[in-house]
Amino acid sequence: MAFSIPHILQCYAQGYFLMADEEQESLSWYSSRQRALIPLDSRFRYPKSLRRTLNRDCFTPAIDRAFAQVVEGCADRETTWISDELKQVYHQLHRAGFAHSFETWQGEQLAGGFLGIVLGGAFIGESMFYHIPEGSKVAMVKLVEHLRQRNFLLFDAQIMNPHLERFGAIEVDNMTYEETLYEAIQRPCKFV
Repeated sequence: MAFSIPHILQCYAQGYFLMADEEQESLSWYSSRQRALIPLDSRFRYPKSLRRTLNRDCFTPAIDRAFAQVVEGCADRETTWISDELKQVYHQLHRAGFAHSFETWQGEQLAGGFLGIVLGGAFIGESMFYHIPEGSKVAMVKLVEHLRQRNFLLFDAQIMNPHLERFGAIEVDNMTYEETLYEAIQRPCKFV
């Protein structure tokens, strides 16, 4: 199935996201009744143990320094929804300026990071990964700081899990999500 960039962006702007099926044979559009959001206000928090790591300043954040490696890192798990076809979609969106990687580095080694799609003031987090323990957690904190500085309204994490809950993630119903997404898309934010 071929996906055009305008069609993909239109679907994301309506609250849908792409995932491969279990056999990795086809991509489909999904939505969820409850959407997990990382708050960009005072509700965002992180484990105290992470504060020590942040204070040591041993990770350096970067944007799009290794987009292809981040896509591969996010797909490299036992069960993945990121098929080869979806990787191609992400690369298409990246070339068009809509998909980005937010990374942490330890020296010359990629430690971890996020893959996301940016529409106005909305960062739609597709996936995250780490190669070095704490790499993705530090990326989360640094990404939230970055989004705040750039006046983003929405950090969509899509589906809640215990890891996201530790960072203060909240769930909102579909109507609230769509209203917030619409408002966020109107903002003329620049991610890079």
